[in-house]
Amino acid sequence: MKQNCDLFYNSLRSFDSKVAFKLTKKLNTSPNFQDVLSIRMSRRQVLSAIGYTGAALALSGCSVATQNELVQSVGDKTQSSAPDSLPFQEVAHGLDEFFTVPEGYNTQVLIRWGDPIFEDAPAFAPANQTERAQLKQFGYNNDFIGYVPLPFGSTSSSRGLLVVNHEYVRSEMMFPGSPNVTELTQEQSKVNMASHGLSVVEIQKDENGQWQTILDSTYNRRITPNTEMMITGPSAGSKRLKTTYSPDGIKTFGTYGNCSGGVTPWGTILTGEENIDYMFGGEFANNPEKENYDRFGMKEVFRGSWGLYNERFDMTKTPAEPLHAGWVVEIDPYDPNSTPKKRTALGRFKHEGANVFINKDGHVVAYTGDDQRFEYLYRFVSKNKYQPDNRKANMELLEDGNLFCAKFEDDGSVKWLPMQYGNGPLNEQNGFSSQADIQIDCRKAADLLGATPMDRPEDVEVNPVTAQVYVMLTNNHERKNIQTDGPNPRAQNHAGQVLELTPPDGNHNADVFTWDLILVCGPKEDDGTKYHPAVSENGWLACPDNCAFDTLGNMWISSDGAKMFGVADGVWATEVKGENRGLTKRFLRAPIGAEMCGPFFTPDAENFFSAVQHPGEGSTFDEPSTRWPDFDPQIPPRPSVVVITKNGGGRIGS
Repeated sequence: MKQNCDLFYNSLRSFDSKVAFKLTKKLNTSPNFQDVLSIRMSRRQVLSAIGYTGAALALSGCSVATQNELVQSVGDKTQSSAPDSLPFQEVAHGLDEFFTVPEGYNTQVLIRWGDPIFEDAPAFAPANQTERAQLKQFGYNNDFIGYVPLPFGSTSSSRGLLVVNHEYVRSEMMFPGSPNVTELTQEQSKVNMASHGLSVVEIQKDENGQWQTILDSTYNRRITPNTEMMITGPSAGSKRLKTTYSPDGIKTFGTYGNCSGGVTPWGTILTGEENIDYMFGGEFANNPEKENYDRFGMKEVFRGSWGLYNERFDMTKTPAEPLHAGWVVEIDPYDPNSTPKKRTALGRFKHEGANVFINKDGHVVAYTGDDQRFEYLYRFVSKNKYQPDNRKANMELLEDGNLFCAKFEDDGSVKWLPMQYGNGPLNEQNGFSSQADIQIDCRKAADLLGATPMDRPEDVEVNPVTAQVYVMLTNNHERKNIQTDGPNPRAQNHAGQVLELTPPDGNHNADVFTWDLILVCGPKEDDGTKYHPAVSENGWLACPDNCAFDTLGNMWISSDGAKMFGVADGVWATEVKGENRGLTKRFLRAPIGAEMCGPFFTPDAENFFSAVQHPGEGSTFDEPSTRWPDFDPQIPPRPSVVVITKNGGGRIGS
């Protein structure tokens, strides 16, 4: 079974939704909960493993940690005696302009905003950007990274397709004069729009260990907010989705706000539409979708430029258009002429991403989180089964199935509540006239079923070695003391936690799982944190965002928000079972202002792709806090994809 399901991650600052919490049920605040939590947090789970089927030149802007930057061993009293599968020398905390990795590793800036992805693409000209140029260039703020081998069906770790999300832009860092986004000219607004979506580009590793983009590849493609797409699943054709641009409620256009995503076992890409509310403006006070739009964070004022020049994004003129966004989109990177499909069976909300696992009964299970404070965790189970030799059939597996929301109990169990029309309160009396309505109003349906409001569930991944599920809960500073519960144990949670779900007997279709907290993040000396006792002064992390797993089942976590604790974001690695469980080690450090996204391994685990998003954020095009990765006074900081390899080859982290 070829299973490269993962990654991504992210971060637009999620909407601070007080409205969302008001709509949720009160949380269970059992007086004995802290005792229960202590028992849960001290438990060690051991599962039987199941099968899971050159050096790059360091470029400008990337550095290797010097010996005095590397962490020294901690005291003998807290050292783990177990063999370490992650023996790399840890990078120190810090905050500077560089991309830093441990000694013994090389970095290559593979592709940057504005780099060509076609042979006829013009050179990057930051002072004279055009829509025509941007449509042939790598987009802005790269988040999710997916790698699929070439040819299809192979396990090549030296030739494949790189698929990258472009989540959002910062106009003040993108254009000379640092204009506010609502001050953009029409051409600048078109550039802004063309910078969103996804880039698909063929890459290949040469005999010197350097990765190259193949500009004459027939696979290369830009997918933007104007690309023609199709709505599928329960909500396709719903009268609520019919607009002047989509008279049938099936044909639609574009994807944007793309945060994290996933790679399916049949070689397609799942990309999650998240903070889509910033793209819209216009009057909706009398819109029948007002409740839905309020909860998504829509505003009548224009917080972006698109609606100023394109009526699709003006809710006064196209009142149902926002319902065309907030979905998981499936894309076939192997067919550049294919039509991307919005999979409404996975529900509409602020998807961080979606990741697929083939259950032992053959059904496909997809996990996805709603990245907003006090929103929910979801699971989808396909109606039909995976067929190893029938890619065409597999590409329709996300068309039909059952969606569930998660309810966590203090006894360490998590129940999956079916979101089917007619189940309990999901009926006409509560505003649902069909399954289509439930998919469109997933949040409302989850409220009524009693799902557990979470601390911003971002990336959700299945460990291919243990078959356990890991949820990155980034933070939630709005949670109050009376609102704490098992998986969300802290009020005013600024640092987040990592949740582990275990399906019984490895059955991901079961109604009840168990849960545990493998990490409770923040500076190691803070009350309430949870790490291995041997974690170093540099091993603690904050605001887990995305994760990936190597071939040993080790978890690699990228962060978004560590800067609030005075250190750079980056990537940490830990074992998830045995004596080194929770022993996090910092593997890389991002440039100032940047978050780390999209960690992804090639099948041999010898190449590690990482997305550096919004370097220099908080500054401007004219006066940036860094000019990473070019360090050219004429070029602003550029979001980029970096590939990391080990000197002489070998598994990353070994």
